[in-house]
Amino acid sequence: MHFKSIHTFVISALVVLVQVSPVWAQGSADGAGASSASKSFDHALNEESNWYFSWGYSRQQYANSDIRVTQPSQGSDFTVHQAAASDFPATPQQTVDSIFNLDVTTPQENMRIGKFLNPEKTFAVEFSLDHSKYNTDLNQSALVTGTINNQPFNGYKVLDPQTFSYALHNGLNHLMINAVWLKHLAGPEQKQGDLQLISRVGAGILLPHADNTIFGNPNQVGPKNVNVCCFSSNDWWQVNGWTTGVEVGVRYRIYKPLYVELTTKVAYGSLHGVPVYQGTADQDIWMSEQVLSLGFLF
Repeated sequence: MHFKSIHTFVISALVVLVQVSPVWAQGSADGAGASSASKSFDHALNEESNWYFSWGYSRQQYANSDIRVTQPSQGSDFTVHQAAASDFPATPQQTVDSIFNLDVTTPQENMRIGKFLNPEKTFAVEFSLDHSKYNTDLNQSALVTGTINNQPFNGYKVLDPQTFSYALHNGLNHLMINAVWLKHLAGPEQKQGDLQLISRVGAGILLPHADNTIFGNPNQVGPKNVNVCCFSSNDWWQVNGWTTGVEVGVRYRIYKPLYVELTTKVAYGSLHGVPVYQGTADQDIWMSEQVLSLGFLF
C-alpha cells in the first residue's frame, strides 16, 4: 500500500505538471504567466485530488473485559474477570524521537489512505491503521475462576507484574477497510476554509504483539527483527482476531490540499490465540478512541 500510494502521488504530480507547463510557456511570452499558471494549478488540483493520506496520534479507553487463559501443559484454564486496562501514550520527546528515527511503533499513531469514488468527493473507500496500545492496570484486584496448576480456583488475585501482567503494547493494531462519507458544513466547498462532517464504518483484522507474564512466566515470541509477521506462533506480530468500528468527526481544509481532522471512534475486537507462556489467551475488547490527524489531498 505504501508503494502504491507513492506511485499514485507521482502520477498525479506529473499530470498537474503536464497541464501547467503550457501555461507557463505562454506566460513567459505575454507576461501573464504567474496568474494563468496559478489558475491552471488550482484547476488541476481540484480535478485530480481523488486520493488522501493522513497521519495522526490518538488516545484510547477500554471497557473492562474478561481474559481467558489456556495453558494445557501447566494444567491451567482460567478466566480473569472484568480486568481494567489503559493505553500507553508516548511522551512528547519520544514522539519527536520516533519521527526522526522513523520508529512509527513508539507513539499511538493512526494512518488513513483513501480514494474518492464520486465526482463530488463525498464518498470514499480507505485503508486505516490504528496503532493502539493495551495494558492491564497493574496491582488491581480481579476475580479469577477456573483451574490453575490442576487445582480449581475461585477467588480474587492482585494482578501484580509477576502474577498477571498482560499487554498488547506494540500494539493492539487495528487494520481496517472503511467506507467513508463526508458532508459539507460551512465555508467554501472543496477549498481553503471548508468544514466537513466525516463518518466511517469498517472492519478488518487485529494484528497485536503480545507481551505478558503469568505466574512468573513471560511469553516468548521470537525477536522482532527476525520473525516479523504474521501467522507463525513465534512471529512478533500475529493475526489474532478481527475488529469492526465506527468513527465520526470533522475535517477542516487549512490550505488547499492540507487538512486537519478530529474524530472519535468506537471499535469492537475479538481476540483469539494471543500467545502466552505455553498457551493462549482469548478476549473481547471494546475501545473508544480520539484521533487528531493532519492530512494531504493528492
